[in-house]
Amino acid sequence: MIKKLDILIIRSFIGPFIGAFAISLFVLTMQFFWLYIDDLVGKGLDTITVLKLVGLVTLFWVPTALPLSLLFSSIMTFGNLGESFELVAIKAAGIPLLRFMRPLLVITLLISGLAFLFANNIIPVTQLKLSALKYNIIVSKPALDIKPGVFYDKIDGYVIKLGSKEKNDSIIHDVVIFEKSGGGLQDQMIKAESGIMRISNDQQFLEFILKNGWRHSERGPRGVSNTEYMRMGFNSYKKVFDLKSFQMNNSKDSSFYDPKMLSVRQLNVAIDSLYNVDTFYLKKSGQEINPYLSFTKYADTGWHKADTSKLKNVSSFAKLIPDSIKSITLERASNQVTSIKGNIGLLAQDYETKVNSLRLHEIEWHRKFTLSVACLVLFLIGAPLGSIIRKGGLGTPLVFAIIFFVIFHLFNTFGEKFVKSNSVSPLMGMWLSTFILIPIGFFLTYKAMRDSQLFNQEFYYRSFKQLRLFIAKFKRSNQPT
Repeated sequence: MIKKLDILIIRSFIGPFIGAFAISLFVLTMQFFWLYIDDLVGKGLDTITVLKLVGLVTLFWVPTALPLSLLFSSIMTFGNLGESFELVAIKAAGIPLLRFMRPLLVITLLISGLAFLFANNIIPVTQLKLSALKYNIIVSKPALDIKPGVFYDKIDGYVIKLGSKEKNDSIIHDVVIFEKSGGGLQDQMIKAESGIMRISNDQQFLEFILKNGWRHSERGPRGVSNTEYMRMGFNSYKKVFDLKSFQMNNSKDSSFYDPKMLSVRQLNVAIDSLYNVDTFYLKKSGQEINPYLSFTKYADTGWHKADTSKLKNVSSFAKLIPDSIKSITLERASNQVTSIKGNIGLLAQDYETKVNSLRLHEIEWHRKFTLSVACLVLFLIGAPLGSIIRKGGLGTPLVFAIIFFVIFHLFNTFGEKFVKSNSVSPLMGMWLSTFILIPIGFFLTYKAMRDSQLFNQEFYYRSFKQLRLFIAKFKRSNQPT
């Protein structure tokens, strides 16, 4: 009987889980394309590239889709069992809630383990390949990537700025083109009121047909003031840019680096090396300061034996310096302090960069575990919640699944932001959603084991009806006779 019960619950769970996983993965994948739709439309991508992009994005969202799928399918499974009174029959047979949750709990643990393996081994490679592919796609046709009001410098030797573009992306206004001349020559600039931007028929060149503008240039080597300035006006001017470097060329994976592209073992090595930044920068700061403070080598016990009785009536250190060398001494002291401040400022910036890098690596290290543990936490919320509400179908389970997943996602995002701003430790920030949702799961499990009427409308109606009757009776008893 118990084996048949386990098979019944697993069969009831598999269908909703597969459906919920497919829907969740589809929605999360579409979220990516909504974000990058402007950079992808009009690029002339071939079918293989599009399929490769879709596949990489889908793989990237698998660890996030698993917790949502488990939450939704567990609510639906136990809700369907409760709505068809199978849950009541199981409890009437003396089988407790935790017992018939056990087969799904084992499946959830297996899915959590697979989620960790996926996040640790598949996601780093997927993130690396996806970053390289996105870069290749975005820069494959720069004409559509040149946005109004933004300096575009991806064409080697040029910087382009457009005041505005019309809806067809061809007619442009207020064009400014900076041309970087090589060999130490002066830079050149072209300004035009309007023009047409288009790709040549062979897709090898970007053409600008400019109207009503000026070309500004200087003759002479860079850094020399004695140069010849030239300005040429034009009614129509054609500028051609070579786009051979912008063809799809499969950028090397080594060109990209991000903590998201590392496994737990690699993150451990990186974090271990970054943990030594305090000792390194403490020693480095001493090496930077000591050459400017030569008097520190005399800081021994002799300072304490000096006669300080003559210094009691001195109001400032400047009065001890003879007037003949006072200005030179103060100037040298000011220069030394300025040098020390500059060196320490550079070290401080470098140190802050290293600390931020350490924080990002620790975030990714904890993320590998939080997403897999989230599968178990959300199942412990969904299973007792479904047995309490006793509503099957898609409507009610979907509403509760969205509510709790949004809570999980918000606290997960808030915790990550707190860690990046150095407000909390990585442990506290990345596990914030888990710390909040685990008590909720235990509370719902406790209520479900005691057949709580937590979401029963009739229960609350009866309770408020009794409360209204009590208030009415209390008012009548206090009325003056």
